[in-house]
Amino acid sequence: MEPKSFAIVCLCLIAVAFGSVMADVSHIAPEALENPVTDVCLSCICEASSGCDASLRCNGDVCGMFRITWAYWADAGKPVQQGDSPDSQNAYPNCANEPYCAARTVQGYMRKFGQDCNGDGTIDCFDHAIIHKLGGYNCKNQVPIVYQTKVDECIQRKAAEYGVARQ
Repeated sequence: MEPKSFAIVCLCLIAVAFGSVMADVSHIAPEALENPVTDVCLSCICEASSGCDASLRCNGDVCGMFRITWAYWADAGKPVQQGDSPDSQNAYPNCANEPYCAARTVQGYMRKFGQDCNGDGTIDCFDHAIIHKLGGYNCKNQVPIVYQTKVDECIQRKAAEYGVARQ
C-alpha cells in the first residue's frame, strides 16, 4: 500500500472511531450532563448529611444543610447567588447556606468528580452520595455506616413513593 493510501485509510479509521465514541454519548440527555444528580438523589444526600435542616449555617469548616466545605465549593466552580461575586468574602457561606445554590454546588462537584465508586458499572445516586461524603479522590474508601444507611433508606423510601427501582 502506498504511503498516501495508508494515510487515507488511517484517517478514515480515526473518523470512524471518533464517530462511534460520539455515538456512545449522544443518547445522554444534555441536562443529565449539566445536572448529573437527580432531585431525588439530592434530597437523599441532604437528608443523610444534615436531616435536610435548612436552618443550619456554618459550623466549623462546613456550611448549610449539605455540610459543604470551602474546598468542595471551590472544586464545584464557586457557584454564587445572583448579584454575588465568587471572589467576595461571603460568597462561599452565602451559597452553601442557601438551598438552591448549595444544590448547584453539589451538581458542579459531581460534574467534576462523578465516577463509579462502588464498581457496579454505573454512576448513580449511591456513587454521588459516596463522593459527596468522602470527596472525589476518596470515593473507593469505606463510607461511614450511619451515613450510608441514611442514604440507602432514603433511596428505598423515595423509590417506593415514586414507583422506581433506582435513582
